[in-house]
Amino acid sequence: MTPALLQIKNLVKHYSNVQAVNGIDITLDSGICFGLLGPNGAGKTTTVEILEGINEATSGEILYKGKPLGDTFRKEAGIMFQSTALQDFITVRETLQMFADFYPVQADLDDLIKRCNLTEYLDQDNRQLSGGQRQRLLLAIALVNEPDIIFLDEPTTGLDPQARRNFWNLINDIKAEGKTIVLTTHYMDEAYTLCDEIAIMDHGKIIAQGTPKALLKANFNDVILQLPDTEIMDLEHLPFTVHKRKGHIEITTSDVDEVVSLLIENNISLAHLQIRSRTLDDLFLELTGKELRV
Repeated sequence: MTPALLQIKNLVKHYSNVQAVNGIDITLDSGICFGLLGPNGAGKTTTVEILEGINEATSGEILYKGKPLGDTFRKEAGIMFQSTALQDFITVRETLQMFADFYPVQADLDDLIKRCNLTEYLDQDNRQLSGGQRQRLLLAIALVNEPDIIFLDEPTTGLDPQARRNFWNLINDIKAEGKTIVLTTHYMDEAYTLCDEIAIMDHGKIIAQGTPKALLKANFNDVILQLPDTEIMDLEHLPFTVHKRKGHIEITTSDVDEVVSLLIENNISLAHLQIRSRTLDDLFLELTGKELRV
């Protein structure tokens, strides 16, 4: 039987006054995108750093292709850190060649340049790159050794919506090649779009794990109705829970017909009514009671 690509067993990391990771178990197979989510201080960054081999666990076991992390893992893993200092005064082309020379197995640089849309910027100094161009270069660096597993730490932070969507397409193309991706992100729409499976951490533990759709189905059987707050002046007499948000109110219900009927009976205009399904943002708040903060 072929072992899982990456297996984490009872992983623990304690500092002198902080229990950052408190016994987590994760198994990753090839060809999936796995999202690790959590509020600041939840332990996800520490967990990923241990998986990447740049931090040591207090206890627990990590197996890559059935064996402890070692030279094989270092040669076959690609990492895109949240913050990476690129060498000044050298070009994109020189940067890629420099990183490729670190590895015995190298990707076809011409193909990598094309896939990451870097052709126009090859002779440009790293300092002159825009945010989106820089992120594509960092992704190319993470892929330069033809890795089997790739760690992406908040790869689209600070990018505009179009650049984010383009980056998502690149990630989906990588996953289609059978590579495994470990993604941390503060964007719930990103996790929902890209991840086959997610784990939500809080206080050093995994508090929920599964596919995004399965987790939403298991935790919610209702929808959200949204109305401008100017439409409802008196909330006290309405027989359902109403949450005030900035510029609008939200009504949570499993019976849309009943709520709509009551709104009509109370002469509340439905002209701007919106009905939405539950999202990963809702799930995150439900489980942790905290908002994700970039």
